[in-house]
Amino acid sequence: MEEEVRYVSLSEVKNLLEKEQKKRELTYEQKLALEHAKHFAQIGVTKTKQMAKELLEIERITEPFAYKIVDILPMHPEEVRAIFAKERFTLEDKEIKKILDIVEKYR
Repeated sequence: MEEEVRYVSLSEVKNLLEKEQKKRELTYEQKLALEHAKHFAQIGVTKTKQMAKELLEIERITEPFAYKIVDILPMHPEEVRAIFAKERFTLEDKEIKKILDIVEKYR
C-alpha cells in the first residue's frame, strides 16, 4: 500500500496544528512544529496556494520546490539559486526573475 504524499506550506501546517490543538492536547513535537510555523509563516494559506500554483507553471519547478519557495519567499537571485543548489540543472536568469516576480506579487 503506497502512502500519499501531499506538500503543504508552513501556513497550512500552522492552520492544521491549531485546529488539532482545539480538539486535543498536542504532542511535544507538534507543539514545537506549531511554534516554528507561527514564527516563520509569513503569508496566509490562500496566498500560498495561489503562489504555488503559479510557480508550478514554470517548467522546471516541481511541487516540493514550489512549496520551498513559498515558505522562504526569496528576495534575491542568490536565494533562489541556493534553493536549487543541489540540483543537476541551473536555472536561467529569466526563470529566476520570473520566480522573484511571482514572490513579489504575493509578498
